[in-house]
Amino acid sequence: MLREHCPALANKTYFNYGGQGPLPTPSLEAITSSWKRIQELGPFTTDIWPYISAEVNKTRGRLARLCHVPPHRLALSENVTTGCVLPLWGLPWQNGDHILISDCEHPGVVAACHELARRHQLEVHSLPVKQLRQGRDEQHQTDSEVLAALEQQLTSRTRLVVLSHLLWNTGQQMPIAAVAAELQRHPAKPYLLVDAAQSVGQIPVGDAAKAADIYAFTGHKWSCGPEGLGGVAISERMLTEANPTLIGWRSLQDETRAVADDPDPFHHDSRRFEVATSCVPLMAGLRCSLELLEQEGSDNDRLVHIQAQSQHLWKELDAIPGVTPLLEGPPPAGLVSFQMNWQATRSTPTDLVKALGSEQIWIRDLADPICLRACTHVCTSENDMQQLTQQIRRLSEAQP
Repeated sequence: MLREHCPALANKTYFNYGGQGPLPTPSLEAITSSWKRIQELGPFTTDIWPYISAEVNKTRGRLARLCHVPPHRLALSENVTTGCVLPLWGLPWQNGDHILISDCEHPGVVAACHELARRHQLEVHSLPVKQLRQGRDEQHQTDSEVLAALEQQLTSRTRLVVLSHLLWNTGQQMPIAAVAAELQRHPAKPYLLVDAAQSVGQIPVGDAAKAADIYAFTGHKWSCGPEGLGGVAISERMLTEANPTLIGWRSLQDETRAVADDPDPFHHDSRRFEVATSCVPLMAGLRCSLELLEQEGSDNDRLVHIQAQSQHLWKELDAIPGVTPLLEGPPPAGLVSFQMNWQATRSTPTDLVKALGSEQIWIRDLADPICLRACTHVCTSENDMQQLTQQIRRLSEAQP
């Protein structure tokens, strides 16, 4: 089992996979082995380049298969934010264009969009999805309401729609493939940027990744890979219509030269959005983590397991007086967000996270909406959930 390979899970009750997953020992060993091999070959010798090229190509191919896209559409990135921002800023913007961004996006993406709007005199509008909390059993209702809200908010000037696959705060799933299809039918044909931080590694992503223009993810959350490595699936039209933003030797067709009069210096595939030197040993670690994850079952098998765990936790929390899950029904994946009667406990969410941490139970608090979030994973045990619910019940009943 993957859990047995994660020393970080041996001495704590861990529910923060949506922030960062534990690194399995075999993945750490793969990283170390790669470091050693690089030093054996020499970090800057003629012998090293075939090794580095093979590592990059294997990793690109592996992540492309995960996203169900051809390798030329998969750019390697350091994290979700760079995966979103580098292609985003290369779009052909015109003054007065509109960005439609959901009201449940991560602050990193929100800030990037607002700064982009400031520099290019764009307008930013909100797509309301925060109130959609039907859960898994009524996903069809969520899908319909998202598409209705989208139709209402789209204008002739909408150039980009920003929407996460799984909302990082409420845990509700968004119908990305259906949204993409709707945008293609719209006269303005807006681009679709998807923050996939909470989807890759816990739900099947192929249909969404194929449909989006920018589908950015990281390896260090649900996939339990090392921090510092992720990817972004990019549509064909992005490859022809968007320009590189941060420029480096990896962006260039010929990395050995750059001349002022070269009319076409950049790669025509996803590499145009890669920049420069990356940490190659991390690639072996991420591939190892993905292999270990696959040993837990197919994408669908793992999702069924995660859903069973999150449904159990959702029910247990819902049964505690003073505790209210954000979703009205069982979560569609592993994010279980809930609120407590803060006045009755006389504690802030941060206080409660610290109190749980003192018992080696790790969840996190979120600011918008104000809530606590626990994440169930294929590594989550029944004992983990029992420990959490027991402590939540104790804290909800405590009167300081």
